[in-house]
Amino acid sequence: MDTQIEIICIGNELLIGKTLNTNAQWMAKRATSLGITVKRITVVGDDVNEIANAIRETLKRKPRFLITTGGLGPTFDDKTLEGIAKALKRKLRVDENALKTIKEKYEAYAKAGKLGKIELTPHRVKMATLPEGAKPLPNPVGTAPGVLVELENTFLIALPGVPSEMEAIFEESVAPLLRKEAGNLMFFEASIYADKIMESTLAPLIDKTMHDNPYIYIKSHPKGEEKKPHIEIHFSTTAKNSQTAKNRLGKAIVQLSELIEKSGGKVKQKKAK
Repeated sequence: MDTQIEIICIGNELLIGKTLNTNAQWMAKRATSLGITVKRITVVGDDVNEIANAIRETLKRKPRFLITTGGLGPTFDDKTLEGIAKALKRKLRVDENALKTIKEKYEAYAKAGKLGKIELTPHRVKMATLPEGAKPLPNPVGTAPGVLVELENTFLIALPGVPSEMEAIFEESVAPLLRKEAGNLMFFEASIYADKIMESTLAPLIDKTMHDNPYIYIKSHPKGEEKKPHIEIHFSTTAKNSQTAKNRLGKAIVQLSELIEKSGGKVKQKKAK
């Protein structure tokens, strides 16, 4: 059975279109490359009830990983940890390890001349106030720690919304967990381009190739116009070694390319990754 992940992105700025949701795209691509299947991506606003409802709903589906991004900072609209606590029916408590790390960060900012007075204000302490039973995850490039809650079926992980911070915590603390759960599976992909064939003609050819190559997923992406079709055809698979993956991809690409050319289309190759 594949290891599944769901992602919840939190922030009003995403819902009003002010900010492009690059975190979801980056995380989905990175998780997939580690052999994890992304099942769903949800976006909610900075509202405790909305966050709690989204988390409860996701946990019912029992993904192995549930990762949230956004809402871990010191301001009034950073409500993710409160939402997690509400969803899990746990109290929020100041975590001494998280508080110590945050204090050290501000001391370093002061030393570097980026900050005057070092004071653990309520807004700063807020970043160390975690749901009971949660563990802080070190933030190599920012202040707010990530948060890990180990549940019966699911690792619930909260990451900051600042892309550089999210990516740094993901690489340091989350990627090793995903890699371990995936059992060293890796994701491999390749693309070809088809011209002079309409997507409706291509569809049954893809169906046949996928039927004959059960480990391969194939998706068409039209890039041209109906009168002048130009279609990227993306092949992907997960495997424990690159040779197995290359053999699978190669077999499927050859089969589909031959079917396309028999139907009057033209195929251009694009290198596998």
